[in-house]
Amino acid sequence: MFQNNREGLALALPAAVFTAILFLLPIGMLLSEAFQVDGHWSLRGYLDFASKPLNQTVFWRSLKLAGLVAMTSAVIGYACAFCIINLDGKNRGRIFGLIVLPLMISPVARTYAWIVILGRTGIVNDAIIGLGLSDTPIRILFTETAVFIGLLQLFLPLMIISLISSMENLPKDVIAASRVLGASWLQVFTKVILPLTKDGLVLGGTLVFTGSLTAYITPAILGGSKVLMLETLLYQRVNVANDFVSAGVIATILIVMSFGANILLKRIAAIRS
Repeated sequence: MFQNNREGLALALPAAVFTAILFLLPIGMLLSEAFQVDGHWSLRGYLDFASKPLNQTVFWRSLKLAGLVAMTSAVIGYACAFCIINLDGKNRGRIFGLIVLPLMISPVARTYAWIVILGRTGIVNDAIIGLGLSDTPIRILFTETAVFIGLLQLFLPLMIISLISSMENLPKDVIAASRVLGASWLQVFTKVILPLTKDGLVLGGTLVFTGSLTAYITPAILGGSKVLMLETLLYQRVNVANDFVSAGVIATILIVMSFGANILLKRIAAIRS
């Protein structure tokens, strides 16, 4: 047993060293910038960041949109996953392939497609004008709504895949038994399906929330300079203002929020159980 453990550690050592040098070390150097002001260790960078109204607005907007995307993905994901697991094998594979397919397409291409759909001359505005809901095109691009739609389309497959994996392990007779005993569909979901698939929900929620929180391409294209998110603000601080202290502060906030979301979801799942 001891010999096997030593061999396992020896095999894992190169990967650990590679990760430490090329990933952990650069992140550590970036984060350390947030605690240094004029060559001295200080929390002034965080205090300056928190005192600016623009930074406060960007922080709460990022948290709000990431939370909305995660919650909406969970609602849609449960409905999709429940339908998919009840299909026969061949149709299930086809639908699952359609869900995975968007993940093989570049996020840049997927995001630019929304410009064609949501633009002033896009499909959505053409439909609104054609139905007589408005005489002039409405502005959808460069709004929080556009960013929300783009992020939802980008990360929804991750939630669906996570929930499908959990629901495939769900005993097939528990839902029927619950219905026979008189439980409503709402009670079946809250008392049976949700507790038994909480691990998939925690995984999917973490992936969607952190992905939405740290995404750059979609907010940059669909939100532009009018709807700043933490990632786009981080890009500006590094490449425009050359302010590595503020960039380190934002990076630290993103990392803490990502880990915090996972811990919070696990705590909620533990309470539910």
